[in-house]
Amino acid sequence: MNWDQIEGKWKEMSGSVKAKWGDLTDDEMAEINGNREKLEGKIQAKYGKSKEEAKAEVDEFLSKH
Repeated sequence: MNWDQIEGKWKEMSGSVKAKWGDLTDDEMAEINGNREKLEGKIQAKYGKSKEEAKAEVDEFLSKH
């Protein structure tokens, strides 16, 4: 699945995203609203990851969905 598909199905995919990154709040999930850059930014902030690490985690998530 590519990110455009996830963005289009954000409501369905948000459960999987929340399962992977459980520290994200419902408000943050609503703010992300399928935007990959916002998701990566929230992962960086919540988990203390570098931009590259956050991108790699999202890439890994994409490869499994």
